[in-house]
Parts: sequence; C-alpha cells; structure tokens
Amino acid sequence: MSTFSGIEMGKRSLFAHSRSIQTAGHNVSNSSTEGYSRQRVELRATDPLYRPDLSRAETPGQIGQGVSVESVRRLRDTLLDKRIVAQTEDTGYWETRDKYLLMMEQVYLEPDETSVRTRMDQFWDAWEELSLYPESKSARQSIVTRGETLTDAIHNQYRALRGIGDMVNGDIEAVVRQVNDLASRIAALNEEIVKVKAMGDQPNDLMDRRDLLTEKLSSLVGVTFDIRDRDEEYVIHLDGMELVQGKTARAFALAPGLSDDGYSRVVWEGSGEEAVISGGKLGALLELRDSDIRSQIQSVDTMTMNFVDLVNSIHREGTSPNGRTGVDFFVEQYFIENTAGNYDRDGDGAADSSYIFRVTGANALSPRAQIGLEGVMTFSSADGTVQVPYAATDMVSDVVARINHSGAEVTASLDQAGRLVLKGTASADPANPDFVIRHMEDSGRFLAGYAGVLGGYGAENAYTWEQADAVNLLAGGVQHAVAPVAHPSGWIELNPAVKSDVSTVAAGTAEQDGTLFPGENSVAAAIARIRNTAVMVGSTRTFDDYFADAVTEIGLKGEQAKLSLETQNAVLKELKDMRDSVSGVNIDEELADIIKFQHGYNAAARFIATVNDMLDTVINRMGV
Repeated sequence: MSTFSGIEMGKRSLFAHSRSIQTAGHNVSNSSTEGYSRQRVELRATDPLYRPDLSRAETPGQIGQGVSVESVRRLRDTLLDKRIVAQTEDTGYWETRDKYLLMMEQVYLEPDETSVRTRMDQFWDAWEELSLYPESKSARQSIVTRGETLTDAIHNQYRALRGIGDMVNGDIEAVVRQVNDLASRIAALNEEIVKVKAMGDQPNDLMDRRDLLTEKLSSLVGVTFDIRDRDEEYVIHLDGMELVQGKTARAFALAPGLSDDGYSRVVWEGSGEEAVISGGKLGALLELRDSDIRSQIQSVDTMTMNFVDLVNSIHREGTSPNGRTGVDFFVEQYFIENTAGNYDRDGDGAADSSYIFRVTGANALSPRAQIGLEGVMTFSSADGTVQVPYAATDMVSDVVARINHSGAEVTASLDQAGRLVLKGTASADPANPDFVIRHMEDSGRFLAGYAGVLGGYGAENAYTWEQADAVNLLAGGVQHAVAPVAHPSGWIELNPAVKSDVSTVAAGTAEQDGTLFPGENSVAAAIARIRNTAVMVGSTRTFDDYFADAVTEIGLKGEQAKLSLETQNAVLKELKDMRDSVSGVNIDEELADIIKFQHGYNAAARFIATVNDMLDTVINRMGV
C-alpha cells in the first residue's frame, strides 16, 4: 500500500461529493423544466486494495480505498410512463371531440326565432293559411317570404357545418406536419442517445427530452413505445406499424380524398397506403371530419332534398291564379341534364351509369291491404346489398316499414295517391354518390307487378346504376327524378318565377277544361300536410322527427365527449401526480441533500489536510 494512498482516497471523496452537489444543483435549476426527471449520483465503495485472487501483504483484512461515482441515474418509472402515454392519447382524443362537437351543437342551438325548424314551421303555417284562404294574395306573399327566410336558414346551417369541416381539415393538415416533425426529432435523439451510451455515459437529459416528445406525440396519435434490450433501440408503434425505429422515422403525407369536398386523406409517405389512425388528436379530427360532420351535412342535405322534391311534386300538379301549371316552387339543380340520368362515370366519353334519385311506382296501393305475394327484395346498402323478404300475409305498410328498417340506402313511402316511392339516401361510402338508387331487385312480384316499379322479376330484370339507360328496366308508367347536384342544402332557392310574381303560387288544381274554381285548396292543403306525414326523411319518418333526431344526436355526442374528457383528465392528473412523486424535483429535498453533500465535502477536505500533516511530519520532521 502506497504511503500516499490516503491522499488518493480523500481526492475520490472530494470528487464524489462535488459531483453530488453539482447534480443536486442541476436538479434545482431544472425544477421548472417540462419533462425533466430528477437525477441521483450512485456512489459505491471503491474496490479494496487487496483482492483474494491476487498476491497480497500480510495484513488483517482488506484495506478500503474510499468512494467512487458509479453512475448518475435519473429516477423514472417506465411502466408509469407507458400508462401516461396511453392516457394522454385518450385525453387528446376527447379534448378534440369536445371542442368541435360544442361548435356543432351551437349550429343547432341557434335562437328559436332564427332556427331552421322555426322557419320551416312558419313555412307550413303559411301554406295552411293559404288552404283556408286560397284566393288570398297576402297568404301567397307570406309563403314566398317565409320560403326565402327558410332557404336562408338552411344555407346558414350548411355553411356553418361546412366551415367547421374546413377548420377540422386544416387542423388535420397541421397535425400531420406536427407528427412528422416530432417523429423525426425523436429519431434524431435516438441516434444521439445510442452514441452517448456507446461511450459509457448516461444521457439522462436527452432521454428526458425523448420521453417528453413521445408524450406530446401520443396526444396527437395513439402510440406505444418499447425499448429492445439487444441494442437499446427505441421503437414507437402506431396501430401495428412502426412510426419510429431507432434513428429511422416514417412520415405521413396528404393525398386527394375520395369525395368532392377537397379534403385530404392521410397516407404513409412513399407507399401511399391509407394510414389507420384511431386515437389522439389526429384520430379524433379524422373521425369528426369523415364521420360526424359528414353525417350532419348529409342529414341536412337529405332533409333539404326530400323537402324540395315533395313540395315541388305537389306544387307542379297545381294551377296558379295566373293560369300557370307545372311550375316548381323551388329550383332543382340536377347532377346531369340527361333526363334518363345517364352519366359517364369513368370519363371515357361514353355513358356508363344511371344517376336516379327517386322512382314512383305506377300503381296505387292501400297501406292496410295484404299483398298476397312472397319473395325477397334486394337493395343497395352501405356494405353492398341487403335483402328484404316479404310474405303473403304482409300488409303494404309492413313491407314499406321493413324496407326502411333494413339498413338499405333506399327509403320507401307512399305518396298522396298511394303509389310506392323509393328514394336514394346519402351514401355511407364517400366513393358512392349521394341520393342515387344503386340497386333494386325482386325475386317475386311486389316491385315488378304489384307496386309497378320494376319491369320484371328476378336477377335478370334487376335495376342497377352501373349501366346507362337503367330506367328502361323500370315498369311502364313509372315516374323518376334525376339525382341532384351535391349538397342541396347549399343551393336550395325559390323559383325566380314564384319570387317575381306571387300569383304563380298554386293553391288548387284546375278541372280538365282548365277551370280553377274559387276555394279550390287541394294543393295548399297537401303541402301543409307534408309537415306530419311519414315521408321518410332519411332514417326518420317525418320532418318533425328529423329535427328532434338531429338535435338529440349531436347533443348526446357532445355530452359523451364532455363527460369522457372530465374522466380522462382526472385519471391523467392522478398518473402525473404519481410520476411527480417519483421523478419530480422537490426543492426542499434537494437543498437538504446539498447541505449533506457539502458536509461530506468538508470532511473529505479535512481528511486530506490531516493526511498531509501526517506526511509532512514523516517527510520533513523525522530523521537525524
């Protein structure tokens, strides 16, 4: 053992306590730094001078060599971190939904005097007044004025929903850029961390920064992370795909959407494959835009399209005081000018599809009559087709109700004359057009002969939209209407002929010789009755049902988002409090440690001074 080993032992103690004081000071300095984990110096006794496997002097026991710094460790619970990452994903999801669903609620919870429902009630009231006073010019003026205010209210609702959709789409594009940026920064940190570890150091601050970025990433998309023991490779998974693997990060890109709204799809950069994102802020935004907001706009469009079609079909049969007949009350904008609905869908210059919105059977039916027929009808649905069986003992009303509850993207109702009316609804698949009947087939004779819709029964006589001149497959005497331009709620307007001359508003029908008798009010009464008639506005029976269903649906979604967000915030706060108890910096505790390490440092310095005095005595004061 060297004479100067005491000096070396004291030096180790000075260095160890100095490092401990510096680490405690580093903790105090970063007490307010986001994502920082407190660090601790791991001290251990230095290996003794003599070990059993080596030759040694004859001494009693091993001779200790003081203290050394083994590592500087950050205090972190990996399992708790994984729980926080998962919880942050859910919080980001519900926080985003709560924000935008509140905006959508405000679209419907407008003041009563300006709401679409109030305006429509006033419109029906005006027609009811005209049915009581069919010769009144003021009643006609009231109808025109209230029709204009109703169309304005519908326009405002559509624009408000579309505006929210545009905001969400903008957020999607911004979040995609944020995700790409965070993923690339995490990959860069991974590379630097591996290099530092290869040098034998502990990159605590870099790892804190990486954990913070991972947590921020989890609030945007639903991710999980893992560390592979073999090479300490840090991997972030996203819905079964690897978003970050070591120093490599995958990126998202934006591709044109399937619909004509101008919205973008989120795809994987390079492959162009659709990215499946179900959690976090981005998952919530995609769900809001492609499901919630789209369904709300489709709901308003469905209401508007049925409203326009029903009012026009009745008003068209009437005769106005100025002698005009066949006049539409509202302007209908058709998707194509071809009356057969023929359309060139693939753009090769030849018509290959039929865009038909409504088909009205040729035969009058009684709702309570038993059909006396058996068979299975097939209609287009969100998942392809759906089958609707009927039996001989079924009444007409039973068959109509069964079609409406089958999940088909076709609705059925009986018009004023008892004829079966089939209408295309909004499509669940963005690749399919809204308000287009895509398939009708009947193995029996309900549609073919009884209702007078199809020209024949069986698969060979099935109506399909994937061919031109599909209307030729319909029965003789069938009336049909071509599909409208997208988003009727955005273009609904009164007929200029009606606006310029209120005498064009028809209250009744003329006799065969053209005579319009005073007091004839059949048209006005029929339009007023639409209000409470089961005309199937999408999935709801009446217009009143539609308004009640629309407000209830968005209200329940908003309530769910609010309650879920409160729950997730409470759980996340508890988890973060638990992490703070492990990783957070306690100023009082750090100051107490600094004092302890300072005393240790002073004691080590005193030890060195004492050893120095002893050596001075031996070297300079002993001898001759």
